[in-house]
Amino acid sequence: GGCCWVIVRSGYPLAMAFSSTMSTLSLAASKSVAIRGDAVRVNAAKPRAGAAGFTVSANADADRLRLHNLSPLEGSRRTKKRVGRGYGAGQGGSCGLGMRGQKAKKGPGTRTGFEGGQTPMYRRFPKLRGIAGGNSNAVNKHVVVNIGDLAEAVAANKLDGSAEITLESLKSAGLIKATGFYRNLPLKVLGEGELTSGLKVKAAAFSESAKAKLEAAGGSCEVIPARPKWSREAAAAAAK
Repeated sequence: GGCCWVIVRSGYPLAMAFSSTMSTLSLAASKSVAIRGDAVRVNAAKPRAGAAGFTVSANADADRLRLHNLSPLEGSRRTKKRVGRGYGAGQGGSCGLGMRGQKAKKGPGTRTGFEGGQTPMYRRFPKLRGIAGGNSNAVNKHVVVNIGDLAEAVAANKLDGSAEITLESLKSAGLIKATGFYRNLPLKVLGEGELTSGLKVKAAAFSESAKAKLEAAGGSCEVIPARPKWSREAAAAAAK
């Protein structure tokens, strides 16, 4: 026996062992992409006396994935249902839509959520409070800070008690971390906590308790006027 390289119809070399007395050989492809790992049966003609070679042919037992045999997975593609083509389409004379009714006619049918006239599910279920329930009044309109937070920041030297306290200074000191939706909201001061030193605070709004505590400690409250809401009449008057 011995080993040689032969060229089969796929164009790749195959290593095979043969004997001069064998007429049928079995081998496995070593580097062929077409039939790598598949058992290949090679039919070899018995060499004649003095012959220098012989003829071989190799075929894989099963076809591998190739461009010429690509196809969708079984069941992943379905033939479109042809309705309104007579009884041969398989849906009867009414196309599978029934005899009469709104859904059997042309048009969009019933709206989403319609349950035939009974109280629909979105009305039967209880609603959540606040933003999740659709209450726009629960949406925050200010970023807030309490009087006690201002007193603690001044005591920790995060804020200068003699300077004017604004929204920008609170953000710089880290008392307010307004990101996302809250980054453009104005400041409102609330009255939780106690204040011993007078502070000059400038904000868009103050609660009654916060205003009373600031003024009692000798501080001041300056209200920043809000940007006027745009209206067609106001814009026309400003253009004149």
